[in-house]
Amino acid sequence: MDHGRNPSRLPVDFSPAVQEALAAGRPVVALESTIITHGMPYPQNVATARAVEQTVLANGAVPATIAIIAGRIRVGLDDATLEWLGTAKDVLKLSRADLAYAIAGGLNGSTTVAATMICAKLGGIDVFATGGIGGVHRGVESTMDISADLTEFARTDVAVVCAGAKALLDLPRTLEYLETEGVPVVGYGTDKFPAFWSRDSGLPAPMRLDTPEAVAELIRVRRRLGLTGGVVVANPVPVEDEIPGEEIAGHIAQAVSEANDRGITGKRVTPFLLGRLFELTEGASLTTNIALVHNNAAVAARLAGALRQEEQSRRPIKLAQ
Repeated sequence: MDHGRNPSRLPVDFSPAVQEALAAGRPVVALESTIITHGMPYPQNVATARAVEQTVLANGAVPATIAIIAGRIRVGLDDATLEWLGTAKDVLKLSRADLAYAIAGGLNGSTTVAATMICAKLGGIDVFATGGIGGVHRGVESTMDISADLTEFARTDVAVVCAGAKALLDLPRTLEYLETEGVPVVGYGTDKFPAFWSRDSGLPAPMRLDTPEAVAELIRVRRRLGLTGGVVVANPVPVEDEIPGEEIAGHIAQAVSEANDRGITGKRVTPFLLGRLFELTEGASLTTNIALVHNNAAVAARLAGALRQEEQSRRPIKLAQ
């Protein structure tokens, strides 16, 4: 496996395609690897990863799937590594807390939203496409289970295109947490905050923008104002692919109840719930998951392109006298 090596002291290796695109100033979109190792069963996981990369390419950007392999941050994975990840055992699911642990120990790990944001920023990539972000878990008053994704948005300047947050979370508290952290949550072409499998969570999107160029302008202005952190671009699943909220709600309630009964906590919660929902919906949840990831990848590629255009034609903000 031949990869370009970052000349800095950071343990980052770029694939030739990503290295060339970054050097030339072409748009690049980061993609996470947890969806491969913990989000979908084999072989759908590998097939989806490859297909999503093609969606990014078809929309004018270069895909950069990120993972930790033998203690090195790999930005852009070759076909053989994608295949290996799809069936590998004992691959760590990495977030901010244990990213350095995996690198220091020479371990293998897939990257969650938070870890992918960190690695993307290290690699000079400012747009990331995923399925859905983590959030405040139900029962947080007793578990204090809040995804590190939320605090990462306040720290790391990467725009994340997602289908909102997974409906199995406490969505009102998730939005409140993001607001407290000063994170913009943009409804992309919608006034409603999407809930992953469903287009409408029943909650309003804090703000709405309808084009990649408008989102790129928001990001540009935030940077010029010196505002740190990322942007959540909440892009609803296409109408033809959604599972209505009232339909998925009962399945979620059953899956959450079973997780509680089994004492499943921490990082094991989401993989268990996703697996159980796949069974309860007879595979429909996975079909929708795949569709929304493709939809997010297409929007992210167009956003990355718009950001590159913005960078090439920067103009100062004139403050009123």
